[in-house]
Amino acid sequence: MSARLLIVGPQGSGKGTQGVRVGEALGIPVVSTGDVFRANVKDGTELGQQVKAIIDGGDLVPDELTSAVVRDRLSQADAAEGFLLDGYPRNLAQVMHLDEFLEGRGESLDAVIALIVPREESLSRLTARAAEQGRADDTEEAIATRLGIYERETAPILDVYGTRGVVDEIDGVGTLDEVTARIFAALEARGLLASPAA
Repeated sequence: MSARLLIVGPQGSGKGTQGVRVGEALGIPVVSTGDVFRANVKDGTELGQQVKAIIDGGDLVPDELTSAVVRDRLSQADAAEGFLLDGYPRNLAQVMHLDEFLEGRGESLDAVIALIVPREESLSRLTARAAEQGRADDTEEAIATRLGIYERETAPILDVYGTRGVVDEIDGVGTLDEVTARIFAALEARGLLASPAA
């Protein structure tokens, strides 16, 4: 079953973990810009060095750079039948970039999974993650900056996709399994995921 999906939510909403579960259930690759960027930082590539300086400052990678990375990834063979985007598009300019790319292939997004998590919940989750994983980009100041950017720049993309009727708002508070079940139910309702009983 093919599906072209986007998962959206503030940092700390669990979208990375949920995205992997959805990707596995549907047999489609999860394209996480964060993972692609972190791999480049780890490998010390030229892109990685640019990205590290940007992220360490608590900022986000520029649209052109991000869109080029995503286009390249979506052009690979394993994404031909579907994909789940995590972390892209994160603003209205990137929505336009993605629209142009997909329209060029005669495709469009089948569903946008929007994880709804209160700001206080995101903050407490991210603070806990920083302590557990020792992530340098998870300082309290950087977290607040990124949440602010999400609220200003990313949340408005849901209005655009909402007019297209592809947004499923999912309550992101609960256990991992509870949230996954809500997402699967929404995808089943759209005919994108076979019911376990089927």
